[in-house]
Amino acid sequence: MKSEDRIIPSRESCVYTSCYCEENVWKLCEFVRQERTVPLEQLFVIFISNKNRMVPLWKQKSGHGDRPVIWDYHVILLQAGLQSDSLVYDLDSELSFPCSLKLYAAQAFRSDRNIRPEYHRKLRVVPADSFLLNFASDRSHMKTSDGSWRMPPPPYPPIHTTESHMNLDDFISMDPAVGWGTVFSLDHFLQSYAGNSSSSSSSSSSLLSS
Repeated sequence: MKSEDRIIPSRESCVYTSCYCEENVWKLCEFVRQERTVPLEQLFVIFISNKNRMVPLWKQKSGHGDRPVIWDYHVILLQAGLQSDSLVYDLDSELSFPCSLKLYAAQAFRSDRNIRPEYHRKLRVVPADSFLLNFASDRSHMKTSDGSWRMPPPPYPPIHTTESHMNLDDFISMDPAVGWGTVFSLDHFLQSYAGNSSSSSSSSSSLLSS
């Protein structure tokens, strides 16, 4: 992708803090809103989780070989409404930045069909403008019982709104009755945004197999 076609900075120039994926994506959305590089209506924030908070993703930087990383949740940015394939921005992925949704589906999501039900992925799709307007985190989920940090926090102040200082759980939840946006199964999400269901050609780790 040519630099003049980028809607956000290169991966190396993005605001990034390890293990704070929701804030990393918030900063990407903020950049687009400030710089007006693309209509904000094209962007969607995708929370990936399930009721067990155990979701496998492949091709993650913290992975080992072809084994997936099991996240409690993960957050990526989707650019949709394009003439070509939708694009995924995942700062924690080994795949290109951005990456086509079809490639991300085949390489990172793979399929729920060959893994145990407790690992099946759901996705909450939130319009970027709604995310910027409503998301708040005091980062308390990253503190231990003695108040120390599990991972160092971002250098900028916590993100909050006039209504809330902490509503991260409402975004991670895959209960359609709470929070913002729309909750999808993995297949329904891919049918809606990539025009296909999840790939069954890629093998899943035996750790997750039924």
